[in-house]
Amino acid sequence: MTDAQWSAHRAARDAARAATVAATAAWVRRLRYRELVLLGAAIYWCEGGKAKPWRPHDCRVKFINSDPLLVTLFLRFLDALGVPRAALRFRVSIHESADVPEAVRWWAELVGVPPEQFQRTSLKRHRPVTTRQNVGQDYHGCLTVDVLRSSRLYWKIEGIMKGMADEDRRRER
Repeated sequence: MTDAQWSAHRAARDAARAATVAATAAWVRRLRYRELVLLGAAIYWCEGGKAKPWRPHDCRVKFINSDPLLVTLFLRFLDALGVPRAALRFRVSIHESADVPEAVRWWAELVGVPPEQFQRTSLKRHRPVTTRQNVGQDYHGCLTVDVLRSSRLYWKIEGIMKGMADEDRRRER
C-alpha cells in the first residue's frame, strides 16, 4: 500500500487519539492528596530502588526514569509529602554518544533547578553493534532523583504499598 492510500486513515487515527487523550486528561483533572500519594508510592515501587534481602536496611528513596510525565508525577508526590527541594539530588544517565550538556539542560528545565545543581552525569558506554532506537534530539537519557536522609520516607512508601496490596487480608484466606 502506498502512503497516499493510508494517509486519510492515519490522519483519522491520529485525530481520534488526540481527542481521546485530551478528553481523558480533562476527566482526570486535578488529583486529590490521597490519590497523588497512592499513585506516587505505586510508581516509586515500580521504578524506584528497594531494599533487598541481602541489604535489608538500604532504605533510600532513589527513583530513575526516562519518562518526563512519570518524573513530574513523582516530584509532585514528593512535594505532597512535604519533601523539600533542597533534599533532592538529580543525575542524568545517558549514552556517551548523546549530547550530554543538552540533556542535563533539558532535565534541569523540567525539574526547575539550574543545571549546575546536577550531580556528575553517568555515562553509558556506546556499543556500536547494538542498534538503539532512542537516539536523536528527543533522547534525553534517564533522570535519577535521590532523596537525602529518606529512610523514613521509604518506610512510609513501603507501608502505603502494603496497605494497597491488602496483605493482611490475603494472609487470612
